[in-house]
Amino acid sequence: MFPEDIQTSAASVIQAALEAGVMVSTAESCTGGLVSGALTEVAGSSAVLDRGFVTYSNEAKTDLLGVADDLLARFGAVSEPVARAMALGAVARSRAAASVSVTGVAGPGGGSADKPVGLVHFAAVGPSGKVVHVERRFGDIGRDAVRLESVRVALGLLMEAVTA
Repeated sequence: MFPEDIQTSAASVIQAALEAGVMVSTAESCTGGLVSGALTEVAGSSAVLDRGFVTYSNEAKTDLLGVADDLLARFGAVSEPVARAMALGAVARSRAAASVSVTGVAGPGGGSADKPVGLVHFAAVGPSGKVVHVERRFGDIGRDAVRLESVRVALGLLMEAVTA
């Protein structure tokens, strides 16, 4: 279902989490569950993937992940503070010790001068509690391409969180 490089990355994350004894979770907006989907393509992933949160709306981010309304109002859903809050919320509201979050503008519409199509914010947190943020500007490369590139980045960050 996923390209080979994504399948390989997902399998590596699952193996690393198994070896580290770390449960993981995901908090996804623009990817709509694709990161969790990639992880569940791996046989045995249920041993380490606790749950995935698909929080496409602001209300879902607040209700399911505890993202503060004031963060959403001040910075917007596609922002570093919200990505960080999503990652922390996924750990706080699951049995996971590591998580990754994704929030962005996949396109083709919905972009602005400040937040163009292809802008995606990621955050990951590991067992140490340290949160790492990454911003990518993929450009207007098409909705599918933005989402797949986002899955690649998210899996890389989750790997770092699990092994840190």
